[in-house]
Amino acid sequence: MKKFKLFILLFCMYGSFSYASEKQNLVLKKVDNNVWSIVGPLTNRDKENLGNNATFGFVVTDEGIVLIDSGGSFNGAKAIHEIIKTVSNKPVRYVINSGGQDHRWFGNDYFSSLGAKIISSEAAKKDHQTRSSSQWSMLETLIGAEGIKGTKEKFADIVFKADYKFTLGNIQFEVYHRGQAHTPGDAFIWLPQSKVMFTGDIVYTERMLGIGEQSKSKTWLASFDAMASHKPQHIVPGHGSPTTLNIAIKDTRDYIAHLRNAIAVFIEQGGDASDISKINQSKFNYLSNFDTLSGRNALKVYTELEWE
Repeated sequence: MKKFKLFILLFCMYGSFSYASEKQNLVLKKVDNNVWSIVGPLTNRDKENLGNNATFGFVVTDEGIVLIDSGGSFNGAKAIHEIIKTVSNKPVRYVINSGGQDHRWFGNDYFSSLGAKIISSEAAKKDHQTRSSSQWSMLETLIGAEGIKGTKEKFADIVFKADYKFTLGNIQFEVYHRGQAHTPGDAFIWLPQSKVMFTGDIVYTERMLGIGEQSKSKTWLASFDAMASHKPQHIVPGHGSPTTLNIAIKDTRDYIAHLRNAIAVFIEQGGDASDISKINQSKFNYLSNFDTLSGRNALKVYTELEWE
């Protein structure tokens, strides 16, 4: 009985409920009233997760559902939809693509075929169009021909340059693009009534973020700060479980700032790219994928700062 009471107390305190899907290890977590996250694995894309190695989210309104990011493939989108239907059978009315990575938009066609309208920033749509072929090739290698079966390109129906706001079922949605972060078109989605923030790949928690050729660390910090200025009470990151702003700062902003500052000093002291491994990132070795991503991140930021 004591254990049961403790469970009820914790449930009331955090308002969270988890449901683990039998497919892909997707975990459903309640964030707030009618606001949910679907947390994928922190590992790379593979045949088991069908490209859904990210965190997604959805909001249930009186007039239908708004989905944040459509998954990494047609089959990945279908798995996301199966989890949504454990909460509500209302139709998915809108899908917001928060950025340019494949798991943010490769499931668009699945939801579009069910009547959903797709929303993205202009920069994200351009990124989808530019990198579609290379993303497809990589994804087919990682999840296999069977995993990618049925997947088709579907670009956004509604695009915006900087801001896009709409209301569905008395719930306000505010979508902002404030510059290049992990990808050129990254956007964050703000629910002012519940103070919930969907950040897409502007925020990584629990795992190390990746600074790739499509990324820009300087404007990533600016995008993060624009997001944080709303002072969200709940954050649904692009990777990792629902969290707080303080954790988002610790796992994402502090890391990027540390890397940029350390490499700036390194360059001033005459450091060469061949010695980039000397950059001390051990403060962040608690993050998953540290060993595989930290060196690449340092080299990319080194290249950025040389041009800056």
